[in-house]
Amino acid sequence: MSNFVAPNSIVRRIWGTSDTVMFIFAGAAAEFALNKAVDWLYFTGRLPADPLGRLFSTVDYARRILFADRTGAERAIDAIAAIHRAVEAKRGQPIPDWAYRDVLFMLIAYSIKAFEVLERPLTTAECEEITAVFCRVGQRMGIPDLPPSYPAWLLAREQHLAQDLAVSPYTTDLYQQYRKHLGGPRYQLLRAIQGRVVPPAVRQQLQLPSGAFLRPALAFYGRTKQWPASQWLKNALLPTEYQTRIKALDAQPVEHSEPDAATARQLRCPMRQHAPKHSAG
Repeated sequence: MSNFVAPNSIVRRIWGTSDTVMFIFAGAAAEFALNKAVDWLYFTGRLPADPLGRLFSTVDYARRILFADRTGAERAIDAIAAIHRAVEAKRGQPIPDWAYRDVLFMLIAYSIKAFEVLERPLTTAECEEITAVFCRVGQRMGIPDLPPSYPAWLLAREQHLAQDLAVSPYTTDLYQQYRKHLGGPRYQLLRAIQGRVVPPAVRQQLQLPSGAFLRPALAFYGRTKQWPASQWLKNALLPTEYQTRIKALDAQPVEHSEPDAATARQLRCPMRQHAPKHSAG
């Protein structure tokens, strides 16, 4: 039986380690707070009540898709679609197509950015593969007008960032919930990580730090992440009750191969993010 994502895919490499998954959802947590459809995340009340629990629930669904055979992945996607249809029926209105695309675009964007911050630049082929995988998820869900390629996604992503983000009372409340559930020091670390991975437009609107001071620490962590001490530091980023679930993110074996250095330099895929004219707070 065929896999939904090839065993040696860069997508499995990215989503098979807790480091990158946590950075992906740090970025998504920031952008979700600005999205003009964030009220949908508040409709059931589950997100503000338990943002960390919802994080791991979302991760579980994503990994069920990315590490399953085709039949299992399609079953998981159909389950997600059914959950959304039920929420739409309860509220009496559909979730906008652009909001569905925004979520897929976040998964593509932060999969790329998280890996590049923690590991190395991705090749153009790898970026194409990431885009294709998540667009297949969207196609199965029936989301229209998905980009056919990575360059097309880059253009659509820029349009969405310009049109679909705004600070709202939900933004303030969601960040208050992040602080409440993480505590002060972890909350500040979250904001610094978010500043490293989000686009300039998101960083400016949320007044996030640039996160530049994390670069030496992340470089050191990259060289020592197999050391027990580094694992202890990583586990300290989230409250104790989530440490077992963090470790579980590393449980899935991932096969991967690295391109040679020359190929990586020639084929790397920049996210085309321009530096803001004024630095974020």
